[in-house]
Amino acid sequence: MEYERVAITDKAIEILKQLKVKHGELIFHQSGGCCDGSSPMVFEEGDMYLDDSDILLGQLDGVNYYMNQDQFEYWKHTHLTVDITKGRGSSFSLEIPLGIRFIIHSRLLTNEENSFFNK
Repeated sequence: MEYERVAITDKAIEILKQLKVKHGELIFHQSGGCCDGSSPMVFEEGDMYLDDSDILLGQLDGVNYYMNQDQFEYWKHTHLTVDITKGRGSSFSLEIPLGIRFIIHSRLLTNEENSFFNK
């Protein structure tokens, strides 16, 4: 069985689709604590510098989801689900002008998921 580290709600997919139409190719990057805490932020592809220290956790509706390896050390035992909430975050993420922001819900990985990811 295949497992995923990151998922997205239907409501968040709808916002992501709107952003794709307006901005083109996108990436998610989970911030490392600056601005809006550990929030998933969306940028136009190429607007955020990624390097070898950024880990690809998965794809959400065709959008790559990255996290810096230092932060990943804190989150490696969790499954993340991207959702939306009303309100303006204090980040530079593309959804902020819509009066909403992406948030994450997290849970610990199951024993099976841990085994799968730690092969």
